[in-house]
Amino acid sequence: MEDGHDQDDVPQLSGAALSALQDFYRDRDAQEKNFEDLKSAIKESEQNTKLSMETFTEDWNTSQFWYSDETAIILAEQLLSNATKETSIAIVSAPSVFIQIKNLLSSGTYIETPHIALLEFDERFAVLAEFVHYDFHFPLKLPSEMKGKYDRIICDPPFLSTDCQTKGKLWE
Repeated sequence: MEDGHDQDDVPQLSGAALSALQDFYRDRDAQEKNFEDLKSAIKESEQNTKLSMETFTEDWNTSQFWYSDETAIILAEQLLSNATKETSIAIVSAPSVFIQIKNLLSSGTYIETPHIALLEFDERFAVLAEFVHYDFHFPLKLPSEMKGKYDRIICDPPFLSTDCQTKGKLWE
């Protein structure tokens, strides 16, 4: 008791809390490794890399919630239906749909590959060549070559607020 504090005053985690924290760090480290593996695979051969949203964990703090694979595939198939190499598709804040479009195009099911762009705030998706940083706070701040270019757009605003929904509608 040299400093006037008893050892009992030092905060300590319970065994269960410590175990949960260790599990969290193990999961986080595994997720980071999966992401680094994806980045390496994309650099080596982007066309043949099977993508999964499991690599990109949802961030509840930024209101990120991915579509299930089944839903994302249905939406992706709708966007790709009768698309040609001249078709341009923008996927705005719907990366799970984008991932399924990439997977469908690399599967060989579709003969023609349309131009696709993922407009997304989350910089983790910058590992993908089609990524364009997009912020709903500035909905019209786009590269000039993108304005009026898209034949098909899917937009899933990150928040259900009136402000975010209204800004998402500016794409029409």
